[in-house]
Amino acid sequence: MDSAVKDRISAEIEDNDVVLFMKGTPVFPQCGFSAAVVQVLTHLGVPFKGIDILTDPSLRQGVKDFSNWPTIPQLYVKGEFVGGCDIVREMYQTGEFMELLNTRGIATQVQA
Repeated sequence: MDSAVKDRISAEIEDNDVVLFMKGTPVFPQCGFSAAVVQVLTHLGVPFKGIDILTDPSLRQGVKDFSNWPTIPQLYVKGEFVGGCDIVREMYQTGEFMELLNTRGIATQVQA
């Protein structure tokens, strides 16, 4: 992976509490999996930064290499890789996701 791409990914994760590397934007997701994670975050009122990997092929592959995770979307909370759509959805359904957000000090609009 290009060091500039790695540095960009690292900076985004360090500078933002919640980062979603996704296909499209939070307003206009370009795949159902990205849309599902956006929906969970939006429903909970979690402020997050969405980064469109479709605009930069090196970023698209770089994110996968950085996390050693083969699919997009990829969610990071307080610098920690959480996972993709299926993991976030499952964690949301079990209440684990709210617990993760609360223990990391991420404000939500929904009470646990």
